[in-house]
Amino acid sequence: MPLQVPLSTRQADIIDRNGKVVLLRGVNWFGIETENHAPHGLWARGYKEMLQQIKSLGYNVIRLPFSVQMLSETSLKGIDYSIGSNRELEGKSPIEVMDEVIQEAGRQGLLILLDSHRLNDQRIPELWYGDGYTEEDWIGSWQQLTERYKNQPNVIGADLKNEPHGAATWGTGDRATDWRLAAEKAGNAILKINPQWLIVVEGIEEGVPGQRAKKHWMGGNLEGVRRAPVRLKVKNQLVYSPHEYGPGVFNQTWFSDPSFPKNLSSIWENSFFYIHRQKIAPLFIGEFGGRNVDNKTVEGRWQNTFVDFIKQHNLSFAYWSLNPNSGDTGGILMDDWLTVQKEKQAMLDRLLPVPDPGLMAGSITLPENKSIKPSPTPSPSPTPSPTPSPTPTPSPTAQGQPQNLKINLNTQSEWSEGFCLGVQIENPTTQAISNWQVQFDMPEAQIFKSWNGKYEAKGKAHTITPEDWGTTIQPKQTIDLGFCAKKTGKNYRPEGWKVISRR
Repeated sequence: MPLQVPLSTRQADIIDRNGKVVLLRGVNWFGIETENHAPHGLWARGYKEMLQQIKSLGYNVIRLPFSVQMLSETSLKGIDYSIGSNRELEGKSPIEVMDEVIQEAGRQGLLILLDSHRLNDQRIPELWYGDGYTEEDWIGSWQQLTERYKNQPNVIGADLKNEPHGAATWGTGDRATDWRLAAEKAGNAILKINPQWLIVVEGIEEGVPGQRAKKHWMGGNLEGVRRAPVRLKVKNQLVYSPHEYGPGVFNQTWFSDPSFPKNLSSIWENSFFYIHRQKIAPLFIGEFGGRNVDNKTVEGRWQNTFVDFIKQHNLSFAYWSLNPNSGDTGGILMDDWLTVQKEKQAMLDRLLPVPDPGLMAGSITLPENKSIKPSPTPSPSPTPSPTPSPTPTPSPTAQGQPQNLKINLNTQSEWSEGFCLGVQIENPTTQAISNWQVQFDMPEAQIFKSWNGKYEAKGKAHTITPEDWGTTIQPKQTIDLGFCAKKTGKNYRPEGWKVISRR
């Protein structure tokens, strides 16, 4: 069954509008919060293709970081507009690019959790104000986004502030530092505009009076909820969100304890899991990740133990990160922004459902009589500054031959009943190539989901015709296509690939 939005909470569970328990299984895709003001990786791939890959791997939510600064910026960088669906982003402002990503995620059945990751686009601040921004600026940014996306059904909530730390306290009553009070103020401002959003509140680092543990991760200390829970004016919309990391980020003392990794469950119980066990509220693990996933390194043992813990207790999560360019952790994707880190994804597959063909092609259902209203039209913005890689200019003298196009295949995911395959068409020549099609044979599989092309099947013979925008491939340009298929026999693998002239 599709996800029935909006979401709310019931004791330790997140539930859909019909009361069915929902497990959020997500990834962090960062970049909008940086000086690029756009999701990272769009210099290598189209944004629609990246969203489809996230979906095909089995995830259902994206934690999408942004900065307050980005909301008022007009320039962005790091997008190659010559790549496939990225053409649609040319001339748009940062907030308009975020609109497009969110709307396309919705069409592909992906939920979005907005994450106020930074105030400026340079660093993560200790508190919810500073770096030239006031508390009013921060709350105002949330009001702006809530108003903008209140009728966008796949936007499910607000992660109020990424990783409060340093001077942040909890339950002290000091309005200058008490994160609990700030979270209540911002959360209630959001719920006044949209009472159906989830309000996601992270922990702090230290600063909980009487805390039992000396050290915590930034955002990982939710000990304060015991005596001072967050109070919102709308019931059943609150979710607590710890962050958890391994020694690749910082070598905490518990990683060298003789009882490691058996000591981890008691650490997690004290820091945040008691909230779930006592059914105070649901937990959403907003970040965890690391480079090593083996069972020999300390980081790998920590990460596998935490994955098993999440699975055992049916917790929701967003893995850090999809991006390969996270220095401490790496990502699910390799440096080419296309290939999946197989060992890492295999570990995460323990938390993911077997892909269901019925859920792959968009799986968000609105309440009856609910329509999606368009986002408000922003005021015109100057054309963004060009990316470092300008759009190639077509050759004015000649057209290349379709047979010169190169096909690159990438299995994005595979399970017992089916698989998803990325098909990248590359023009390695110095001439533009038009009027092309792709042919291949696939005797014992049926396509149930595809992207960026029109797929026709006659027996085992299959033909892909590009969308209008992809009919011509410029020199050195690539276009991402792909499909998911259900296996109907042992001879399901596509073969005999070739590019032909369009009939």
